[in-house]
Amino acid sequence: MSDRDKAFYRAWAALLDEMRAYASERDDVIFQKEADFPDYIYRMERPYDLPTIVMSASLSRPDGHPVLMLNASPRHTVFKEVVVHPYESHVYRKLTLSEGGHGLTEGPRPFDGARLRALADQLLGPAKPATAA
Repeated sequence: MSDRDKAFYRAWAALLDEMRAYASERDDVIFQKEADFPDYIYRMERPYDLPTIVMSASLSRPDGHPVLMLNASPRHTVFKEVVVHPYESHVYRKLTLSEGGHGLTEGPRPFDGARLRALADQLLGPAKPATAA
């Protein structure tokens, strides 16, 4: 795997961490793994070298209904991208690795945790703070 591909999957893992953090801050949102990478499923005796097994994940309502779905290209694809898809919409965004190889971008604009949170807030409505257990 090339250094650029490794950087892409590190950026994807960082975006998954942002999704998990967002969900942990709200009672009305859960992080849900939707699918594993085929490399992980069919790895047999080979070592697994991607930084995450999660290929597709969502920010969902507590009943499991997805609101914002994200998925990353598997290793065998030539063009690596993350698709950001509001679940009940025909509109989606495609993210690629930045030119510098650090983080994901939507065209020339960086797609970071702040942009993820803004999009999620827009789809999910005002934040309801998580209650202490």
